[in-house]
Amino acid sequence: MPHAYVTLVTNADYAMGAQALVRSLKLSGTGADIVVLHTGGVASGALRPLAALGARLVEAELLPTSAAFNERHQRAKLHADAPFTKGNKPSFHTPLDNFAKLRLWQLTDYERVVFIDADALVLRNIDRLFSYPEFSAAPNVYESLADFHRLNSGVFVARPCEKTYDDMLAMLDRPDAFWRRTDQTFLQAFFPDWHGLPVFFNMLQYVWFNMPELWDWKSVSVLHYQYEKPWERDHPKAEKLRPLIDLWHAYHWGEGIPDIDRLENPAGAT
Repeated sequence: MPHAYVTLVTNADYAMGAQALVRSLKLSGTGADIVVLHTGGVASGALRPLAALGARLVEAELLPTSAAFNERHQRAKLHADAPFTKGNKPSFHTPLDNFAKLRLWQLTDYERVVFIDADALVLRNIDRLFSYPEFSAAPNVYESLADFHRLNSGVFVARPCEKTYDDMLAMLDRPDAFWRRTDQTFLQAFFPDWHGLPVFFNMLQYVWFNMPELWDWKSVSVLHYQYEKPWERDHPKAEKLRPLIDLWHAYHWGEGIPDIDRLENPAGAT
């Protein structure tokens, strides 16, 4: 099979997220494989629903980075040196785990893969992304047009290759390397000429209330729940994001999934 969608699961919470993602991919009608990379500490019970939905489970350990690198990127130090000021990262988020997604470059059974974070939903078929070049990603737009200069690594197109993986490791853990937004900052540095995808291929949830004029359900292909997660109870943005949270739960449980094109855009949408 030349193509696959790939996601990463590093704990039970992201396994819960991946369940909704895998179901949404299946409902999109894709013929590509769906691969769940998972670290060894994820319980088999958390992974079982993903296999039942038809996902291929591939164990992928954390990268063999140095102790100094790990210290610089552990949660408390990273968040102190590069604080998140726009939203809340949940307690189960472990920044160092993010780098494990680079393992997808070792999936050389596939010619092309599309990576999607486990906290996302695919709302319509996006198989055409497999014809996009490496490295394609959407901009990190969620607050203003100034965000267009940074990519968001929640959705991207890649070509698995062992040499690329080895080159990444050499650059990743060079002396004193510090990747402010972990894999996101690293990938933009590794692929400085990244190809920009339309924002609708990675629509960040904060656009709903920060830039409602950019939102159009008829165009949104991938909805990405950055910062607070839709399965968290009573998180600080829950009421603002209620329609998006309800949509995630419909996909997670496989019940009451609406016609996306009939949903109402946020107030202020044009």
